[in-house]
Amino acid sequence: MDRHLIGEICALLTAITWAMAMVLFKRSGEQIKPMALNLFKNVVGLFLLLLTVAFMPDAIAELRQYPIEDFYVLIISGVVGIAIADTIFFRALNTLGVGITSIVDCCYSPLIFLFAALVLSETIESHHYFGAAFILSSVFVTSSITPPAGRTRRQLLSGILLGIFSIALMAVGIVFAKPVLEAEDFPLIPATVLRLGAGTVVLAIMGIASPTRRALWNVFRPCAAWKNSLPASILGAYISLILWIAGFKYTHASIAGLLNQTSVVFALMFAAWILKEQLTPRKMVAVGLAVCGILVVALGGQ
Repeated sequence: MDRHLIGEICALLTAITWAMAMVLFKRSGEQIKPMALNLFKNVVGLFLLLLTVAFMPDAIAELRQYPIEDFYVLIISGVVGIAIADTIFFRALNTLGVGITSIVDCCYSPLIFLFAALVLSETIESHHYFGAAFILSSVFVTSSITPPAGRTRRQLLSGILLGIFSIALMAVGIVFAKPVLEAEDFPLIPATVLRLGAGTVVLAIMGIASPTRRALWNVFRPCAAWKNSLPASILGAYISLILWIAGFKYTHASIAGLLNQTSVVFALMFAAWILKEQLTPRKMVAVGLAVCGILVVALGGQ
């Protein structure tokens, strides 16, 4: 099989698995607080990644050739982009539901370009601005959607702002680590383990210091919530991650990135099917604008 086709399949499967993970995380959030859910997700993902790394002795040995400063960068990136950002993201997901959150999630691409320009002095081209305008207009349309059941207009707007803030932190975290991750032959899975491990350790410390730590640590006791949180964590923190790396490894980054962002379509479908979220005309308009923005950003420079 052609390597580009393999990469494209992996990138598309990334979108599908992440969309399903979002649905299961939404269900988990009905029983588990955001910080506890994030900690559980990270521990499950870290455990599975460490098992994977155990079969990659050469990758571990290769880490010795890189400067200690690279590891500090990955640690900071993990704290910002995983410990803090994912916790806020889960809170937004609880407030907004999967469909609206997946639309807000499309802000990731323009925010990546913005922070890359500010931090790494990368050039923002005209098609980036046009794509960002489409995506931001999709978020504006989303803000006029009827709030989910049990939510007020104010909660809808605050959830959207929380979602944008969490995605901005994710973008900052990955842009900060980009020079290290893009270094020639830098082993991506061990780097991911380091980022995820740093985020997990910080969350664990926060959990120990929290006055509600008993409830936080109860998430690791087998319970009914595991029916959703365990498969969500396996899909979201391990399988989709491995597929994401494979997609970028075997095909062009622009194609992989574009196929990754189709998660907004799959998330909307899964949310309507499994969670019975309404597929309203305004949601469809917002998704259409978001997809147009993604296409312009990904393909405009080619």
